[in-house]
Amino acid sequence: MKKFFIFLFLAIAVSTFAQDTDQKIIIITTDGFRWQEVFNGMDSAIANNEKFNQGDSAYLFKTYWHDDATERRKKLLPFLWSTIAMKGQILGNRQYENKVNVSNPYWFSYPGYSEIFTGFADTAINSNGYPPNPNKNVLAFLNDQPTYKGKVAAFGAWDAFDRILNEEQNKFPVFSAFDSFGGSNPSAAERLINAMNVQSHKPWGDEECLDVFTHFGALSYLKEKKPKVLYIAYGETDEWAHSGKYRFYLEAAHQVDAWLKSFWNYIQSDPYYKNKTTLLITTDHGRGDAIKEQWTSHSRSIEGADEIWIAAIGPKIESKGERKDPVQLYQAQLAQTIAKLLGYDFKARHKIAPAIPVLFKK
Repeated sequence: MKKFFIFLFLAIAVSTFAQDTDQKIIIITTDGFRWQEVFNGMDSAIANNEKFNQGDSAYLFKTYWHDDATERRKKLLPFLWSTIAMKGQILGNRQYENKVNVSNPYWFSYPGYSEIFTGFADTAINSNGYPPNPNKNVLAFLNDQPTYKGKVAAFGAWDAFDRILNEEQNKFPVFSAFDSFGGSNPSAAERLINAMNVQSHKPWGDEECLDVFTHFGALSYLKEKKPKVLYIAYGETDEWAHSGKYRFYLEAAHQVDAWLKSFWNYIQSDPYYKNKTTLLITTDHGRGDAIKEQWTSHSRSIEGADEIWIAAIGPKIESKGERKDPVQLYQAQLAQTIAKLLGYDFKARHKIAPAIPVLFKK
């Protein structure tokens, strides 16, 4: 009888360990989306400004306005403020001194994405045209682990992700901008996405595609290839903000929220992912707000452009909803957080910021 119970205990222990090492993660960024809209919804001062409302403030107020900020933000980001707020965590509401900042001194995209994935701010990376990133990133680190080898992929609307993630050196697929999906043997869905992407309107030339193609390329890959680590980078929130088009900026964010819901619903319906997958959502930088007309811009000269936010939901995430406790967190902490969620300690030749402890279940 003793042998039986010992065997049972070992079987349970092995099963538990196997489940723990089978964790997956989907990391999603929406470029330059401000914490102000995340926590307060549509900004009436911007929506009323003729320079930014695209001549249709009535539409903006009908679609996204409510006098109560908690209701207003739900109109803009319903999935974030229902499912994630109830079952996950949302960090970065500075109205409660819950702060998340970038560590790099530049406050724009390449340095921000590099910080997210390498775990530190490399001050040598000081332009969006910087060459391939020489620093080890957590996606490459995970791809080096036997459990995740060949199970890591990235999709980005912006062509710079090939350099940011150093696809050539790190040997995991990075599908950026107008890259074709599916390789030499694309599925019917991938062939259609490829054709539509090539023939689509290109408001930002060949450097960046519309988010819809990045999204459906990533979703098709998720369903067909079953990656364990998937990164998706949407870009329209930043592009429409730079253009001063507040309606399109809000609609891009609203669409990303709907896509988050579609990812969550899919992984909860698939036994391969269900109860084993974390969604981690953030942004690369903030935007101006102290001077309202600077909402279109971001750089070290724009006050508040270093202020960001983080949201997460998954089996290892403590269900705390919107965090209202005073804390100071940094973008650089995300790389180690990603690794820890999968049971690893991210190591590289460069320094790496510690994981975010408040996210994890005790």
